[in-house]
Amino acid sequence: MRVDVDWDRCEGHGMCAEVAPDVFSLDDEGELHHAFDGADVPDEHVAGARAAVGVCPVAALREQT
Repeated sequence: MRVDVDWDRCEGHGMCAEVAPDVFSLDDEGELHHAFDGADVPDEHVAGARAAVGVCPVAALREQT
């Protein structure tokens, strides 16, 4: 599975980074970084990535299967 980020919608709340720190992180300026942007999320991180999609308060993350 892949997670697409709507970069224009993301407001940097960081909830995704809290539930899936191996997939998402915020830098010092509050910009989101997606470790697997444009690539499949490895199986061991799929559960965390799905949880991150679910907690995003602005629906900036979308699961692609």
